[in-house]
Amino acid sequence: MQTSVRGRVDYLPAYEAMQALTAARVEGTPDELWLCEHPPVFTQGLAGKQEHLIEPGDIPVIATNRGGQVTYHGPGQVVAYPLLDLRPRGYFVKEYVYRLEEAVVRTLAEFGVTGHRVKGAPGIYVRLDDPFSHARLPAPLPSQGGGGGEISFDGLGKIAALGVKVSRHCTYHGLALNVAMDLEPFSRINPCGYAGLTTVDLSTIGVSTSWNEAADVLGSKLRALLAI
Repeated sequence: MQTSVRGRVDYLPAYEAMQALTAARVEGTPDELWLCEHPPVFTQGLAGKQEHLIEPGDIPVIATNRGGQVTYHGPGQVVAYPLLDLRPRGYFVKEYVYRLEEAVVRTLAEFGVTGHRVKGAPGIYVRLDDPFSHARLPAPLPSQGGGGGEISFDGLGKIAALGVKVSRHCTYHGLALNVAMDLEPFSRINPCGYAGLTTVDLSTIGVSTSWNEAADVLGSKLRALLAI
């Protein structure tokens, strides 16, 4: 897998380049991993609802064809775009998403932070009261109606978001890990469609690291977990 550290690039040209590369893929086209950050931008997934854009202000909003709702990209965030053919790997979307999340969990562990999954809410979360605790999250209480109930983010902050697209078994879009950002723009949206969801970065929870270091660790974990 070829890794390209692209630094800060505008979102729309990166999105268009991913689409073009994926459309042109043939058997044997090399897999790629792009690591970058974007100037401030809100992106809407295919299911995105206008109600989750509360007050975008002067930050542009770009509609995309990835899954999920609205999220924010900005300086100080490592964005990873794996451009892969899943067929030689022998797994499909659900396993792919799990491996993306696992790469973030293992990246956070390198910095002493425990990442958590929340069932039904893709992405990785940390405990706000103790991000370094290894204790498991309590099991969710069953709903009275016997269904899944509402997703609870009590005591949690979201540190990484996922949004993927798979076309002809080939992936693009990816994940974003918050390192040291201006988090204010997240207050202008319902992040990933969840009103009141707290968003954090490594800096907020007491981890001091550079964008380059975080990108290097995340890239290494992704290459290991996504290798054929």
